[in-house]
Amino acid sequence: MTVDRHGPDPVRSAVLDETSADGRIAHGFFSRAGGVSEGIYRGLNVGLGSNDNQNHVAENRARICNWFGLGSDRLVSVHQIHSPTVHVATAENRAERPKADGIVTQTPGLVLGVLTADCGPVLFCDAEAGVIGAAHAGWRGAFDGVVENTVLAMEHLGAVRSRISAVLGPSISQANYEVGPEFVDRFLDRDPAHDRYFIPSDTPDHAMFDLRQLTLDRMRSVGLNAAMLPQCTYADEQAWYSYRRATHCNEPDYGRQISAIAIKEDAHGPAF
Repeated sequence: MTVDRHGPDPVRSAVLDETSADGRIAHGFFSRAGGVSEGIYRGLNVGLGSNDNQNHVAENRARICNWFGLGSDRLVSVHQIHSPTVHVATAENRAERPKADGIVTQTPGLVLGVLTADCGPVLFCDAEAGVIGAAHAGWRGAFDGVVENTVLAMEHLGAVRSRISAVLGPSISQANYEVGPEFVDRFLDRDPAHDRYFIPSDTPDHAMFDLRQLTLDRMRSVGLNAAMLPQCTYADEQAWYSYRRATHCNEPDYGRQISAIAIKEDAHGPAF
């Protein structure tokens, strides 16, 4: 196993850091840096569904938990299916991987993680209520309401949406997201105002789609303190995995990065 001794070095959001001024809620948008995977997966690939060496994937996932100061059994991720479905994570069900694209919890000591390779990772936090969330917002998830459903699930745990901060992490930019006419029609059929998310492409009858702005608008429409990080996953091969870039390069597979958030355990409380 190739060992990267530097460890993970995630991108952080000032919005989420300021939300949890006491530091009890930690988060990171993890890049390829600090992992042991090799070849086309070079770096911190955490994709259980990839064809990478699964020992490498397990080590990379353990490094994520270690960054949070927690054991490798504390990472909660779901079987992502581009849906608006949200899973409520607890100490008892943390090993389950139900089909869903959002995760919420009020349980300290769990690391909620969503995997992406161009889609939008969104991390949520109501520090006062002690409720956090994470969502995988690809175009279909964002279109069908994964952001809104994650907020509703947080509210069921005691969060107040006016206190929720949410940040969209590194994802594909409009400059690198070309789509065909059927894709555009799907959006315009639902709401003609969706035309603001498309600009003409150099390819006839195609358009460039702004997934990031769509997701940010959905976050703001439900009253969140919303922000977005600028990094484009397609544009920076050294830092980020990208499904679309791998496809354009005729690579047989691709890695996945993780964006994660956790409520730190009380040093004086019981650990599970």
